[in-house]
Amino acid sequence: MGHAEYSKPGKPDVVCAAVSALTIGTVNSLEELAGERLKVSQDGKTGYLRCDFEGTLQEKSNFLMDAMTFSLEAISREYGQKYLQVKIEEV
Repeated sequence: MGHAEYSKPGKPDVVCAAVSALTIGTVNSLEELAGERLKVSQDGKTGYLRCDFEGTLQEKSNFLMDAMTFSLEAISREYGQKYLQVKIEEV
């Protein structure tokens, strides 16, 4: 069972897989394509992922973040907030 608990035990969790692909892909793109300096913390067992930026984001990095947020919100609408809740917090 995936972290979203969308599927039954022993079955692939499409919500968890989609969220993982989007978030990890975005972090990788921010580092490799946009050249952002990031501090990343993660725990594969719990599904925890945190990404702290070490400077002001470039325009293309803001676009990548907006695209990820848009996609995560679409998944939440499609599968329900029971499985994915998107909360935006600027610090």
